[in-house]
Amino acid sequence: MREDLSLLFTALTAWSQGEVVRQLAADGFDDLRVSHGYVFQHLQNGPVTVRDLAEKMGVTAQAVSKSTGELERMGYVARTPGADLRIRLIELTEAGREAVLSARLARAEVNARMRIALGEDAEAFDKALRTLAESTGALEELAKRRLRLIG
Repeated sequence: MREDLSLLFTALTAWSQGEVVRQLAADGFDDLRVSHGYVFQHLQNGPVTVRDLAEKMGVTAQAVSKSTGELERMGYVARTPGADLRIRLIELTEAGREAVLSARLARAEVNARMRIALGEDAEAFDKALRTLAESTGALEELAKRRLRLIG
């Protein structure tokens, strides 16, 4: 009987995200959740408006305002005036940039552990995953930073 790939991917995603969240907590970022990463990914290249952030994330401006308000209270983002003083920009603070670095290092560790577990099969597995990601359009969505939590 063939395995259900969707369930296997779900299990691996849950495990890998859990490992990243655990490492973030160990690094002092115990208040961050996986969903915060979807905001952070769009702030990597500098400040954006709430409206632009909502568009990039495929959610409402109200949802972005709620998320960024929470992250602002936590100290990870700041709101600053834009060229038009009526518009506020959202940007990562130093703590936000440190959290991004922590998450990157945690993901690298998770990747290394999975590659060790795969052993000789790691290269073939990487190639097969890339083929799936390309053929489904998921890789393009990732490149555009359009991946988001569904549900």
